[in-house]
Amino acid sequence: MLKLPPRGGPGGTMIPIEHILFISTGLFFIGIYGLFTRRNMIAILMSIELMLNSVNINFVAFNKYLYPNALDGVFFTIFIITIAAAEVAIAIAIVINLYRSHHSVDIESAAELKY
Repeated sequence: MLKLPPRGGPGGTMIPIEHILFISTGLFFIGIYGLFTRRNMIAILMSIELMLNSVNINFVAFNKYLYPNALDGVFFTIFIITIAAAEVAIAIAIVINLYRSHHSVDIESAAELKY
């Protein structure tokens, strides 16, 4: 008969949720910092992706600790990853169009795109 290892890790201990939330909070605030301080559109896009990934970590962590047998957090995470992929495709198309017209990806060059 196949014996499965205990849940958690090699010793059967699980990582406390506080550690996971600390990492997720750090990623989110690094993304906020990058969003407010960068002038390059690609760096801003990467900052938004960091923020979305920190939300994904929260969904999976709370799903694992609150409802270990349900997959609701995983489904939300897959949905957010799908939305993020669509967002990246549209944003890269805008960045390429901006670069072709202005020869720069600086956010200040995008002021003309408002109107």
